Amino acid sequence: MPFRDRTHAGQELGLRLVEWAGPGDPTDVLVLALPPGGVPVACEVARALHAPLDVLAAGEISTPIRPETPIGAVVADDPPLYDRRSLAMMHLSEDRLGDVVVHERNELHRREYLYRGRRPPPSVGGRTVVLVDDGLTTGLTASAALRFLRRHGPARLVLAVPVGSARTVAALRPECDDLVCLEQPPGLHVAGEWYEDFGRITDTQVARTLHAFHATA
Repeated sequence: MPFRDRTHAGQELGLRLVEWAGPGDPTDVLVLALPPGGVPVACEVARALHAPLDVLAAGEISTPIRPETPIGAVVADDPPLYDRRSLAMMHLSEDRLGDVVVHERNELHRREYLYRGRRPPPSVGGRTVVLVDDGLTTGLTASAALRFLRRHGPARLVLAVPVGSARTVAALRPECDDLVCLEQPPGLHVAGEWYEDFGRITDTQVARTLHAFHATA
């Protein structure tokens, strides 16, 4: 059944995660949202788990010829993660995408400053980290984010989404310790297919949502 909007999806996901966590476990939880779409979902998850909330900015890499088709993803200053099959089909090499990666990385830094200001990113070492997005289609962004987080030594790494392609969910399970996904349709091309309201979320809305969450936490 489709979700009304991202807030509703986050509430349903939060309920499932409370069941997943169980009494007294896990401890020292940190909820990280993949903005922009993951933020309203993650807000409800953080409330359900009584956990702090922050963001992990990640960007999709595409080409001017086919901007609607992601062929890679980048997180922070990590090397980009590419879909090798897509690169081969488009006769592209990593070297030819250097300028695109630089632009996307600069955009990530700009967005993180807008979202967080001068507040440093949270430490993930030794913590239970729950990474939240509003849906999984290709899984490139989530995979890049999970690999980035894994290198920073969380005690437990969890990916939580309301809906995801069954194939992508299966492919991402080895990237994390736990994966919670409420709906896994066999074919999912756009996450918005499972939402009645899947409107665009701006950077300003993300910043305001985070500010409001921290003001009431």
